[in-house]
Amino acid sequence: MAKKVAVIGAGVSGLVSLKCCVDEGLEPTCFERTEDIGGLWRFKENVEDGRASIYQSVITNTSKEMSCFSDFPMPEDFPNFLHNSKLLEYFRIFARKFDLLKYIQFQTTVLSVKKRLDFSSSGQWEVVTESNNKKQSAVFDAVMVCSGHHILPHIPLESFPGIERFKGQYFHSRQYKHPEGLEGKHILVIGLGNSASDIAVELSKKAAQVFISTRHGSWVMGRISEDGYPWDMVFHTRFRSMLRNVLPQVIRKWMMEQQMNQWFNHENYGLEPQNKYLMKEPVLNDDLPSRILYGAIKVKPRVKELAETSAIFEDGTVEEKIDVIVFATGYTFSFPFLEDSLIKVEDKMVSLYKYMFPPHLEKSTLACIGLIQPLGSIFPTAELQARWATRVFKGLCTLPSERTMVADIIKRNEERIDLFGKSQSQTLQSNYIDYLDELALEIGAKPDILSLLLKDPKLAVKLYFGPCNSYQYRLTGPGQWKGAKNAILTQKQRILKPLKTRVLKASSDFPVSFLLKILGLLALAVALFFQLQWF
Repeated sequence: MAKKVAVIGAGVSGLVSLKCCVDEGLEPTCFERTEDIGGLWRFKENVEDGRASIYQSVITNTSKEMSCFSDFPMPEDFPNFLHNSKLLEYFRIFARKFDLLKYIQFQTTVLSVKKRLDFSSSGQWEVVTESNNKKQSAVFDAVMVCSGHHILPHIPLESFPGIERFKGQYFHSRQYKHPEGLEGKHILVIGLGNSASDIAVELSKKAAQVFISTRHGSWVMGRISEDGYPWDMVFHTRFRSMLRNVLPQVIRKWMMEQQMNQWFNHENYGLEPQNKYLMKEPVLNDDLPSRILYGAIKVKPRVKELAETSAIFEDGTVEEKIDVIVFATGYTFSFPFLEDSLIKVEDKMVSLYKYMFPPHLEKSTLACIGLIQPLGSIFPTAELQARWATRVFKGLCTLPSERTMVADIIKRNEERIDLFGKSQSQTLQSNYIDYLDELALEIGAKPDILSLLLKDPKLAVKLYFGPCNSYQYRLTGPGQWKGAKNAILTQKQRILKPLKTRVLKASSDFPVSFLLKILGLLALAVALFFQLQWF
């Protein structure tokens, strides 16, 4: 009999977990507290308790080719960076394609997940849910926690002396939906993450003045990279990842600083990170520098104190007539349906083996999916996590001893702090390709590029020097997809398709760049010829 799996949440992680359960022959039941799928990416005008919330204008920071599920490319005509409504459309197509909706119980809240008395031998869980004011209890062989980490807002009011005297309006960025009602205001945005930057830019088009306060600064990148391609398709290649891993730290830090300052000098804009050599997640915003350039946004240091209508900053400057404060100060973790002994949240951190498994359980039948912040797209990351977890549940993959897992957690945390720092926003940070390969290795789906170099050199070169997208993890091993190779080789046309909405005639002029390359090769050949004459 197939094992029964409870999936908590029908957002991105929940949907892909459902599919992975079905692929492995398991029997999933998904409990979703709202009336629809999509989780964080389903915009609603009103903020709901216990549910992630986004503003109306949210656009993805990772491109479609780097964000799609590994055996389901996004449609060619989809833009490279998607508005939240377009991404939700993709999830709906995905759910219909693999018939996932039949496994979801909507408007059902999970009240508790507890070990059964015989857990040490059975590994089973008792899950209590509530729907239409009726409670139900069911037994499951495994549980996948897919509830996300953008629900409980973090507002450190104790760090802002005088907030009780402030006469204006203040709220967490979770409450922000659109700029209506804030026209003509003087607004202070606290924080310099992606949400803070997006909100500051949007408000600056309607407000009298926007200030953005940052403690540590941040690197800012645009979505457009070399030759106009999406940034992550250029940044996330195995070759570049290898360079970042093997180059001496001094050179790596210098290269990163040069790369980040290529667009504009961060020091001149007051944005340069305090510790500029940490691999902190950059802010992706195409408009922030220009809004700063013409004064619509002013960058300020940390807020030292608040008064009735003003803010005093740590550099001694004061900004008067502040009407609104937006706290874009991130989120904290909460698992109200789990006992504290299952997943401990200490110092705003959770101790999970490879960000997934509690190390102390007698049976590895509970996994967190998507509780991570990779330097890349969360969607392929959550998918590989789900692929591994379902194989662990089936007994096809085994976890190491508790001692080994705890040692790995400690070591990983030390490496994370060294790379990303101690900031609360970095507690779930991880290197992208390294982590994907780790997961893929566990299930036997990591591509063997050296072997491919002999069998299919064209594909091997694409894998190593081209974008490291999710299709790579369907070339071999369990879950192999016949369309993976073609998806890799045709990704360029899916990138360019939505851009080429104006048909251009092919230029009849002989390409100057091609001519220069030919002349360069001829010059090199001549130089080598004369050099050989001397020997």
